[in-house]
Amino acid sequence: MNKLILNTGVQEFIKNYKNADILSVLLKKPFFEGVSQKELVEQLEAREKCRDKLPTWFKTPGIYYPNRLNIEQSSSEITAHYKAELVDGKSLLDLTGGFGVDSFFFSKKLGQVTHCEIDANLSAIAAHNFNTLGRQNIRCVAEDGIAFLKKSQLSFDWIYVDPSRRDDSKAKVFLLKDCLPNLPEQLPLIFKHSRNVLVKTSPLLDIKQGLEELQCVKEIHCVALKNEVKELLFVLEQNFTGEVVVKTNNLKSGKLAEFAFSWQEEMMVESNLGAPEKYLYEPNAAIMKSGGFKVVGEKFGLKKLHPNSHLYTSSMLMDFPGRIFKVLKVFPYSKKDLKLFEKSKANITTRNFPISVAAIRKKHKIKDGGDAYLFFTTDLNDGLTVLECKKV
Repeated sequence: MNKLILNTGVQEFIKNYKNADILSVLLKKPFFEGVSQKELVEQLEAREKCRDKLPTWFKTPGIYYPNRLNIEQSSSEITAHYKAELVDGKSLLDLTGGFGVDSFFFSKKLGQVTHCEIDANLSAIAAHNFNTLGRQNIRCVAEDGIAFLKKSQLSFDWIYVDPSRRDDSKAKVFLLKDCLPNLPEQLPLIFKHSRNVLVKTSPLLDIKQGLEELQCVKEIHCVALKNEVKELLFVLEQNFTGEVVVKTNNLKSGKLAEFAFSWQEEMMVESNLGAPEKYLYEPNAAIMKSGGFKVVGEKFGLKKLHPNSHLYTSSMLMDFPGRIFKVLKVFPYSKKDLKLFEKSKANITTRNFPISVAAIRKKHKIKDGGDAYLFFTTDLNDGLTVLECKKV
């Protein structure tokens, strides 16, 4: 951490820089003594990454930014706030603190937060920013979180873990046992220091795999922003053996679409299958990630087009956590029937269909866009089907 970057002149330059051509800064001679152009560019790039993702940091004078990769790997303010609402009590240990966005929001909910970060430089940056942001109840420890726990006698109301999804060779990994720390292996140690554990995993992790690797899972949260899954969270409680509750949340245009069910319920319920009726329903990305394919149809009284299609239908219009369409026409997939859409625009979605969207567009010369929606799927008789729809 180069403290000269915090000098008034450097900070004013970073704050007021408007030119999008950062490369030109890199190629010029140093503007400030003791601050290289590379360091200056790193501050500019990382701050710009914070504009929409971390507006509190972006708007606060005197923030020291790490490299942009640290910003990319950080939680957004919206998802960090969501996680903070899941914890309570007086104390929390952030085992893998990073840039500290989650610790910052946890500190607004609990009396004391301990932020562990193995990278001493990143730990110093986080500590400086916490102070700049006025958070005096965060203790920064420049140490590996697991090593800290092994020698600590402290207990916490919560321990939060966001395992690094890169192995020793920096390759991306998704299974929890391949992440750092190896959470399945370290859980006994973690439970010695807290009864409650909150785990953030890759959105790509299969939920069934997560349940197999982890112990005492009480809740699973699938969090999406504008219909893109951003975080998969597991809430663990020591010795918990009850039903696992799955909560899906999709934040869009300031509104939160919530849907919850129990994992055991999804395993037991049977889908009611049927042919397309007046309305078509497509669950949002959080529900699709959750695997609640049968229970969502059962809870809303919808028929499923096929066990594996994950599209639903009804004759009545109802409120639903996802996209809703009016079905205009249903026809079998064939070149003849799609001739009508040749060289025209349509939004195409495939569900349980053997041909990709790109291949369909190329083969049938259908352009992207417009008001028409075409769903290519498989019906309950295993026939390839196209539904022409209009968005409700």
